[in-house]
Amino acid sequence: MLQTRIIPPAANAHPYPLLIKSLLLSGGRYEKTREIVYRDRMRYNYATFNERVARLANVLTSAGVKAGDTVAVMDWDSHRYLECMFAIPMLGAVLHTINIRLSPEQILYTMNHAEDRFVLVNSEFVPLYNGIASQLSTVEKTLLLTDGEDKSAELPNLVGEYEQLLEVASPGYAFADFDENSVATTFYTTGTTGNPKGVYFSHRQLVLHTLSMASMMGSLDCIRLLGTDDVYMPITPMFHVHAWGVPYVATMLGIKQVYPGRYEPEMLCKLIDQEKVTFSHCVPTILQMLMNAPNAQGHDFGGLKMIIGGSALNRALYDAAQARGIQLTAAYGMSETCPLISSGYLNEQVRAGSEDERITYRIKAGVAVPLVDAAIMDADGKLLPSDGETQGELVLRAPWLTQGYFREPEKGEELWAHGWLHTGDVATIDGMGFIEIRDRIKDVIKTGGEWISSLALEDLISRHPAVREVAVVGVPDPQWGERPFALLVLRDGQALDAKGLKEHLKPFVEQGHINKWAIPTQIALVTEIPKTSVGKLDKKRIRVDIAQWQEAGSEFLSTL
Repeated sequence: MLQTRIIPPAANAHPYPLLIKSLLLSGGRYEKTREIVYRDRMRYNYATFNERVARLANVLTSAGVKAGDTVAVMDWDSHRYLECMFAIPMLGAVLHTINIRLSPEQILYTMNHAEDRFVLVNSEFVPLYNGIASQLSTVEKTLLLTDGEDKSAELPNLVGEYEQLLEVASPGYAFADFDENSVATTFYTTGTTGNPKGVYFSHRQLVLHTLSMASMMGSLDCIRLLGTDDVYMPITPMFHVHAWGVPYVATMLGIKQVYPGRYEPEMLCKLIDQEKVTFSHCVPTILQMLMNAPNAQGHDFGGLKMIIGGSALNRALYDAAQARGIQLTAAYGMSETCPLISSGYLNEQVRAGSEDERITYRIKAGVAVPLVDAAIMDADGKLLPSDGETQGELVLRAPWLTQGYFREPEKGEELWAHGWLHTGDVATIDGMGFIEIRDRIKDVIKTGGEWISSLALEDLISRHPAVREVAVVGVPDPQWGERPFALLVLRDGQALDAKGLKEHLKPFVEQGHINKWAIPTQIALVTEIPKTSVGKLDKKRIRVDIAQWQEAGSEFLSTL
């Protein structure tokens, strides 16, 4: 290790740890009267928010929560969830954000694997919880969360109801300092095989992630997304990577925050309109759901800025959102990365180009945010050139990447092979630093010895005016190894078959965007495309469905 000059601190100098409590204390000093809003049910200011976090800490301490314990939350996006995101880690405990969209068996696995000791349960999930309660091996007590009039529930070892407990708790709590490397949060990410894997993040990691995200969203003038005068509402579940970490940024800056509870298009539109929401974030499928909602038809979302992540942002969705007054910017990250890695950016060179060129760069995965190193690596661990052409696996280094998988060291070693975190995404990086995700490694289609990007094909197909949604996967082919297969959801009253899709794609072949063998020879017209628990295209299930349709000769298949 390089020998550098280190000067010993003064005897009484305070070794200031990077803890989540510092983010909480910052928000109140800027805008004490700004509001935290929950649906049409509750609103209070930052001064009250800080008191409620202290009350919750007292409730949990009285219930027996100690530093190092894991406390799980099963709730929709709410003010309660935000309070838990602070109070639980600030006690030195670990917040487990449970993905309530997993199957009961998977939820049971994650709770036992995480060794949850206390669980806060929304009344809507009481039947789900009671269905697995007898098989939970470490849980000692439960707390009830409810919007209803009935403040009781049949939960094992119930301490009480959240609001009633907070009402009688002390509004002050002396949160102690401790090691900034202490684990603050954990949650489970699902892959294509095996059980969900537990990722975890320390206080230090979350604080650094928050500072980098704040600088990216507020300081890049070309895409400025979030400042103290904005109104923030997540449309990404809070159980999914801490709602991408944005609630920590919003709280640190004292920004007005709006929490919609269960995602209902009508309620989302109502809150955006009534609370004057100016910034949000979600995956493409959720944005499509919002724009297609009956009460959103004709609604002008003018002034709403959104980050799109989780899946590629295609040009058709960008254009459709822009026509409705929504300014989209792509970003990239994953569960293992806390999640922010890169964001759309328009440098001086790009801004000097045409509007079409600017949009092309705005919908890319973007440029790595401050403190992130991104590179392209081959299968042997060799770093590849950043020339915009050479493809390889995107690998990362940053201060906030999960350092492994909880209680699965072998999988952690795979994740960090060659000293870089492996994303599983095929990408290029150009000379300006722009990252372009070409595909998931497992989703790249190899036909006749040539590679086809399913993401690129989805983008081009989505530009057909009849197409509302599209997913492309590779299916086995005896002659070519694999062939692309497109699943389409059409707009109301529209028609399209495989021949029509071929005619739509032919100009892109002539322009050199794709090769002619990338044109699907078979498509399926469906009313819905399978999604994962966080709204991404479920390509594993799609492949299974297609195999069954082909075997049965399903009537909604169209073949050239």
